Amino acid sequence: MKIAEVSKRYGVSTDTLRYYERVGLLRHVPRNKSGIRDYDEASCNAVEFVKCMRDAGMSIESLVEYMELIDQGDGTRAARKELLSRQGEAIRARIADLERALERLQYKIDHYDDVMADSERALRPGE
Repeated sequence: MKIAEVSKRYGVSTDTLRYYERVGLLRHVPRNKSGIRDYDEASCNAVEFVKCMRDAGMSIESLVEYMELIDQGDGTRAARKELLSRQGEAIRARIADLERALERLQYKIDHYDDVMADSERALRPGE
């Protein structure tokens, strides 16, 4: 699959895909005889994983570290698990922050509903 197809499929720009390859996030993208990237299933799976982790807030540096650990083999499983566990903790903390923000936002919305209802009642005193 060509880079433009991968870009469209995963919603990642071609520049970003090239950058990910340059910094080591996409390490084994095959190329055809002309040197053009020809993403195979494994490469596409890597793109999907990297996109998911970036969407989850994982830093490029942490992802590079994770990919390096994968390349080092099975002896790095505990380190990979730890890295992903830390990311999971960060996501849970971010979710808690968002839930608090949502509660505050809903409080303000409810407040405005009450104020607006009071204003409407004041404009129609005989009802």
